[in-house]
Amino acid sequence: MKIAVLSDGAWGTALALVLIQNGHQVTQWGPFPDYLETMHREGENRRFLPGVKLAPELRHCAVLAEAVADAELILLATPTQYLRQVLQQFKPCFQPARQLLLNVAKGIENHTFLRISEMVEQELGAGTYVVLSGPSHAEEVARRVPTAVVAASRVPEAAQRVQQLFSNEVFRVYTSSDVVGVELGGALKNVMALAAGINDGMKLGDNPKAALMTRGIAEMARLGEALGGARQTFSGLSGIGDLIVTCTSGHSRNRHVGEELGRGKKLPEILEAMGLVVAEGVPTTLGAYALARLSGVETPIIDQIHAVLFEQKDPARAIRELMTRSVKPE
Repeated sequence: MKIAVLSDGAWGTALALVLIQNGHQVTQWGPFPDYLETMHREGENRRFLPGVKLAPELRHCAVLAEAVADAELILLATPTQYLRQVLQQFKPCFQPARQLLLNVAKGIENHTFLRISEMVEQELGAGTYVVLSGPSHAEEVARRVPTAVVAASRVPEAAQRVQQLFSNEVFRVYTSSDVVGVELGGALKNVMALAAGINDGMKLGDNPKAALMTRGIAEMARLGEALGGARQTFSGLSGIGDLIVTCTSGHSRNRHVGEELGRGKKLPEILEAMGLVVAEGVPTTLGAYALARLSGVETPIIDQIHAVLFEQKDPARAIRELMTRSVKPE
């Protein structure tokens, strides 16, 4: 199959390599032509995926219309807060009758509080949409570490098609029909990873981190169900699976932000030091907090992370308030 990857980031690059290993023709587009040329010349994505050799078959194209012209699958890997701009650029080229849309980003859009499938529908109209999510750091996928993820679509045949395209001896894909639950699991776990990082930065130990992750998945499922997802989805790869890897791994950008907050650094200086590397959990916290208010769902962890990020609340005070809430049955 001919495939266009719309992103020059780590995750888009890693999935491009999986697809090439499976025998597909892949063209990668990015917003910075000079950097695409550098990637092609050096055979490496040094900025986002250093140390991984790119397949010589991977084609790079700086013109979006040219990159997607013959593609049968459009892989959307642009960070959530920049995706709408890319969709608007892609819209005149979109061929809904023959192009399958696959989103692999995780987040909630600022201000609109839309999931990515809702944003895609708003910008592109009718089309066949699949979301791929689960515990899958790009750094490990690119090095062929065994990984399992889930592809969700309201069109079962579309999810199965993505499953067949990506599956191999080190990359296993399951299918689901719960687009809402899979998208929210991938987004909300990043907020919990910020909390896990704060725990690690403060050197609090394993007990509070285990409690945080356990109560975090309950909170994710409660909010996800209220927003139309299936509760059981949060017990799967895109829920608790992704939560575990993001809260515990040194690869996690969101855990890193939380860790720096736990060490006493301020959010602006942390984000500035990260440069072009995006921690989706920071803007997603705004959306999660707003959606919880709109749906009337109790989300104590999300509320405290929102206060730490955007109200300059001291992390130690946030933890104390979580621990001293009214006692209740589990």
